[in-house]
Amino acid sequence: MPEFSVIVGPQHPALKEPESFTFWVDGEDVVRAEVRIGYAHRGIEKAAESRTYIQNILLIERICGICNVAHTICYTQNVEYLYGREIPRRAEYIRTIIEELNRIHSHLLWVGIAGHEIGFDTLLMYVWRDREVVMDLIEEMTGNRVSTALMTVGGVTRDITPELATRLRKGLDILEERTKYYEKIAAGESTILARTKGIGILTRDEAIRHCAVGPTLRASGIKSDIRADDPYAAHDEVPFDVITSDTCDLFGRVVVRVYETIESIKQVRYCLDHLPNGPIRIRLPNTPPRGESDGSDRPARYKVRAPTLGNLAGLVEMLTSKGNYKVHVADIPIILAGIDPCMCCMDRTARFIEPSRNKEWVWTWDQLKRYKRRSGR
Repeated sequence: MPEFSVIVGPQHPALKEPESFTFWVDGEDVVRAEVRIGYAHRGIEKAAESRTYIQNILLIERICGICNVAHTICYTQNVEYLYGREIPRRAEYIRTIIEELNRIHSHLLWVGIAGHEIGFDTLLMYVWRDREVVMDLIEEMTGNRVSTALMTVGGVTRDITPELATRLRKGLDILEERTKYYEKIAAGESTILARTKGIGILTRDEAIRHCAVGPTLRASGIKSDIRADDPYAAHDEVPFDVITSDTCDLFGRVVVRVYETIESIKQVRYCLDHLPNGPIRIRLPNTPPRGESDGSDRPARYKVRAPTLGNLAGLVEMLTSKGNYKVHVADIPIILAGIDPCMCCMDRTARFIEPSRNKEWVWTWDQLKRYKRRSGR
């Protein structure tokens, strides 16, 4: 049977984000895969150059809704480094608490989506029901269920009262109980085992060669976590285990995320039990000193590198049959979901290719505006 190509995207109801994948298939086997990125360019990096350091917090938080804390911690820390000032230790503990709550939210969301992609919608409904608990805790702490608006340059905007700490602990007890239940489900439920074991293989050497990151890297047996390797916030004081799996497949990615959720619950508890006294913020001038900055009240350049970009090369490897390892068409959705992709966080610009003229280019802002006027979009 001859090979033929199957194009998925850029608009596709399963992915919900504009990316294009081309799969060459031989019957039901995927022979090779290619990914075409660059469909979404929101201009956040450029927009940051025209806003002040404080105004940019709102913008950076919207790079990704689910991962908003990770982006705002990175941003506020970078700005604080410009001033050469350390923020209060209490603020660093609060940052760690909200970051780990955000990680719990993200991982539970992913486990539910993984269940949906393999046709196990009961798992989706159970996990997303329990995910409401962590969203309620985030709302208790910040006033918002998803976007937290907690980070600011110099610390955090809200403190944790003893009453709030008590409510957080109660919610963590519920989350731990339910996550341990999903731990058993992940390890023994026949549907999950059938659809994840031996699927989406990324060996240890391939993960290193393709510079995989996050749970995708750790599920290939590599003990690497930025919180342990280069601690920030309060991670230098808060103990936790770096979770890995040596299965190098989708099953390992499920296991890593479930066990990481348990570790995040433990970290939040530790932070609540050891929360230092003191202020939650220091006041800083509007303009940082010259050096790494140009001395103005806004960044000359801010670069964002989302983790999805680091996992795309490994994703192509997972989607390609080789030797005894076969990828079937039915495995494509869950393998794609396995890296927990966020394409709109990753994309930065669009590159245009015209093979007949052997020409490649990136549209300027004026060209984009002219296109918009012509198309009426």
